[in-house]
Amino acid sequence: MSGPGILLRWTARHGLLRLGIAAAARRGDTQARFFLDPVIRENPYPFYRQIRQTGALVRGRHMWSATRHDVVTEVLRRDAFSVHPATVPAPRTLAPLRRLSQRGMPIGPIDPPSMLVTDPPEHTRYRRLVVKVFTARAIEGLRSQVERHSADLLDELGRAAPRRGSVDLVAHYASLLPVTMIAEILGVPPQLRQSFLSWGSAMSPALDLGLSLGQFRRVEAGIRQLNTWLRGHFARLRADPGDDLLSQLVLQDSDGERLTEDELVALAGLLMAAGFETTVNLLGTGTALLLAHPEQLALLRVEPHRWPNAVEEILRYDSPVQTTARYCRTDTEVAGVRLRRGEVVVPMLGGANRDPAVFVDPDRFDVTRGNARDHLAFSSGAHYCLGANLARLEGEIGLRSLFERYPDLALDGVPRRRPTRVLRGYDHLPVRLEP
Repeated sequence: MSGPGILLRWTARHGLLRLGIAAAARRGDTQARFFLDPVIRENPYPFYRQIRQTGALVRGRHMWSATRHDVVTEVLRRDAFSVHPATVPAPRTLAPLRRLSQRGMPIGPIDPPSMLVTDPPEHTRYRRLVVKVFTARAIEGLRSQVERHSADLLDELGRAAPRRGSVDLVAHYASLLPVTMIAEILGVPPQLRQSFLSWGSAMSPALDLGLSLGQFRRVEAGIRQLNTWLRGHFARLRADPGDDLLSQLVLQDSDGERLTEDELVALAGLLMAAGFETTVNLLGTGTALLLAHPEQLALLRVEPHRWPNAVEEILRYDSPVQTTARYCRTDTEVAGVRLRRGEVVVPMLGGANRDPAVFVDPDRFDVTRGNARDHLAFSSGAHYCLGANLARLEGEIGLRSLFERYPDLALDGVPRRRPTRVLRGYDHLPVRLEP
């Protein structure tokens, strides 16, 4: 659906937010700068430090912000907070817009019944059904596939690079490994994987805030195309299931319960957007960090058993997801601050991961850090990332294999950051494979 329908949905989801943030910035609101200031986008960590030094919870014109590790953890785990704005009443003037914006809307990663935006008890039911397929043992069983795909993609990366020339690591490796794995998990035929890459690239910004109308159009087009393909795919899997994890979910029947068609669409869309975006950013950021800290990379070459912890430190030091949002469903108190029903709290995960109360010398990148895994890059509580183990596995194998195959890998130009605030990573990382 296009025309007035898409304009209405964009206005309700992003347009009003963009206007509100711009107005707050003109009035000197410190937190609005986070979404608008390109200097903060390039390096948000001094901003997080400023918020942390101001207080446990810092109030802005439209929201509260938290960067202390203990406060962020409490907000993420408390039942007093919801993950979906519709759980709190909209202003009377905006309620009709919210209702109308639901019409003709495809099911995306931030639309119910996606687990990302559902609360217990619905979220508990989804998680109970899905977690059986995404156990640590099941994900570890994918190790050989990740290693095989990584090796194949590194072969292709070498062919893509002109001799002693520059190649974009994001386009030719970091984006391809996660989308290849997601396609395999969803049982996507090899001939359709290029389409999956384009859908994933189109819809991953759905996890960000304040999209332009043009960005929103591209996101919704990608979501619609994926929705249509998935519904036909489910029918094929029911008739002829494979060994993939999605086949197990389609056929799974636990005590008379199974995921509905819409719930399966939402889950697959979430895997596509969240799994793709998080791991692309992990691989790109990890490569850039290790090239910028050659002494850390040298240590990993000598002591390769440290690669899993190196991935944890990358996730802590420069998290792929920087912020999330929670909505007060009832009056409550956090860190001595009274919050009213309907207020918005933004737990800044990237800031919590640099909290000196938890991490000694937090601005130092150290692959030997003993408590690196205490980061909140995958959130916490009921909404802890379902794909965390898969992202860790892809990060470990993807980075280790890259530097083993190309030991002389070096930057060959200026990396370009993604133009997003919630999500952090690179959309262009030029490297040279040979000296």
